[in-house]
Amino acid sequence: MDQNIIIPIFGMLVGVIIPVSVFIWLYYEGKGKRETILEISKQLENPEKLEELLRIFDDRKKEPIDYRRNGVITIFVGIGLYLLGFIMAFGNILEGVGFLVTAIGIGTLIAGYLYPNTGKELTNAVEEFEKK
Repeated sequence: MDQNIIIPIFGMLVGVIIPVSVFIWLYYEGKGKRETILEISKQLENPEKLEELLRIFDDRKKEPIDYRRNGVITIFVGIGLYLLGFIMAFGNILEGVGFLVTAIGIGTLIAGYLYPNTGKELTNAVEEFEKK
């Protein structure tokens, strides 16, 4: 087999192998949790304790999305893309993409300041409004 064709074949295989392996890994990681919850639920008679147990196993974050943080990250990604386009041969295309991503980041940052998202920020905003 020609060596020039081996690299593209491996590249395509990696694009399939990585998502499938991550899916399998997440399945087996969650399988143990599901089996544990099932066994404990068989032993519990009080449904309130079962709900409390499910809240303990819940991995989801309870914190709201911080748009200011995400906006700053997106702005710097856009600046990086612009500089990459400025330095490299792709030029105008990457510069345009960099400007677009930076504009999205600025919009996200502004949204983070317009819409406070944490309980403390909401409480402070209400208290300031009540003082007026």
